[in-house]
Amino acid sequence: MIRYSIPAFAALGLATTAQAAEIQIAVTGPVVELSVIEQVEAEPDLVNVSAGVTTDASTAVEALRLNSVEMRKVIDRLKALGVAERDIQTTGINLNARYDYDQRQQRQIFRGYQASNRVSVTLRDIDETGKVLDALVAAGATDLSGPSFSLDDDTSAKAQARGSAMTRGRAQALEYARMAGYADIRLLEVNETISGFAPPQPMMRQESVQTAADTSAPVQPGLVATSVNITVKYEMTR
Repeated sequence: MIRYSIPAFAALGLATTAQAAEIQIAVTGPVVELSVIEQVEAEPDLVNVSAGVTTDASTAVEALRLNSVEMRKVIDRLKALGVAERDIQTTGINLNARYDYDQRQQRQIFRGYQASNRVSVTLRDIDETGKVLDALVAAGATDLSGPSFSLDDDTSAKAQARGSAMTRGRAQALEYARMAGYADIRLLEVNETISGFAPPQPMMRQESVQTAADTSAPVQPGLVATSVNITVKYEMTR
């Protein structure tokens, strides 16, 4: 008889500051261990886009000042469209000196300063995405990226994936058991790794900004996927 040791709470994946107790489970038959990944697709209800403003000036102070004025226009336009402050986040402010290389003089020539500022925007109404992109360009945004779609609450989708994973894991383990001459199986352990996945989204970069300003940017949200990865261990029984 083999005694199979399983840490307490391992099946639930719960963290504890104290050392987990171990439960000894007697195992008399072979053990099959499987890793099962199950993915469920759902319609997204969140979209993230980012917008940047870049300005040039002869001095660092002027470059940053002009950039702040332009970015304020972008943020004000977002708020006017109903985007909450909590859904607008600054993700980067940069100020750099600009140089050009002079081939005749074979040296770097100072040309001034460039300032840039970028915000990340979460939209909770996907149907408004095209309208918001157009408004950002009209407000002075010179660089757009996104959209990236996701689920605000994937609890239901993960529960569905979890159920499918357990069903498939048991079916596969039972198939192995019967191929090995056993009649049934007994669950010993379940471990879960949760991950979220979204298929790659097309990027709207600076070269397409003029097109977006001329006509409303078409946006197709498609589907996003959420998945669970479980490891199950079964004892083969007679």
